[in-house]
Amino acid sequence: MARRLTVGAAQLGAIQKSEGREVAVARMLALMEEGHRRGVELIVFPELALTTFFPRHWVERIEEADHWYETEMPSAATQPLFDAARRLNMAFHLGYAELVREPDGAGGVRTRRFNTAILVNAEGRIVLKYRKVHLPGHAAFDPARKVQHLEKYYFEVGDLGFPVVKTRLGKREEGVNVGLLICNDRRWPEAWRVLGLQSVELVLLGYNTPSINQEAKGWEAHHLRVFHSHLSVQAGCYQNACWSVAVAKAGIEDGAELFGHSIIVNPQGEIVAMADTWEDQLVTYDIDLDRCRLGRVSIFDFARHRRPEHYGRITSQVGAVEPPTV
Repeated sequence: MARRLTVGAAQLGAIQKSEGREVAVARMLALMEEGHRRGVELIVFPELALTTFFPRHWVERIEEADHWYETEMPSAATQPLFDAARRLNMAFHLGYAELVREPDGAGGVRTRRFNTAILVNAEGRIVLKYRKVHLPGHAAFDPARKVQHLEKYYFEVGDLGFPVVKTRLGKREEGVNVGLLICNDRRWPEAWRVLGLQSVELVLLGYNTPSINQEAKGWEAHHLRVFHSHLSVQAGCYQNACWSVAVAKAGIEDGAELFGHSIIVNPQGEIVAMADTWEDQLVTYDIDLDRCRLGRVSIFDFARHRRPEHYGRITSQVGAVEPPTV
């Protein structure tokens, strides 16, 4: 019997700076209800789904931005999502900004901030948490930029690694091997490979990606922004024989354009479903988890073909170095 799971990529249209969490949560609940009518067992929401993408806005004191973060999950604002999961028998993925206060080891308290995602099962229980590792952008206000990209200012590098869990989703008793990535992580093959080495079958990721790359020192064509995003996910799925649901925020948010194009990708790197609006939109697909097997017993049979003794540079080196001159 095929191991099938009906997934939903729940793209969100823009969330403006002036809109509260109750607006975003109401829209997500509507997508969950639609998903229930369409048989969705797992619904995936984007990165920072509860607020605008606030790292585009500068504040002098980072504490001025604390209202964008969640200090507990579920919170009063997000509890309706957990209640809906139980009522609709539907798991969900949620990206949000996380603020943690913990002992500093010297009798005081330190505050830590992360770009975080969680997987919540159909019982309303958090079964997996991930904190974004590959933070793009810059850590200080850049007067040369029209729009800031301050993830390195607002977030620490994630400290949970790239965990994979086997968890029950949908109607089957057996578990599904699930891992999470967030936005820029999708562009780093090392992240996918660490998940692949844990036999991941389904990678969930959310993103908020602008249509124009202001980091570029040269010209990056508009259409290549979407192409590079899709290429990264497709390559990750193919090279690790897994499915992925990659979900965006889209449209004009606080004057900045996010390109959307949420996708569902199969283990051979093929896009099988894609959003075609900049609005709230649910894209669904009935995935067959057994399709992960082909890559794992052939081209990407890691046990037979990987040669880690030659991969030392990947973990021992950060920046690129020049090769010897001959």
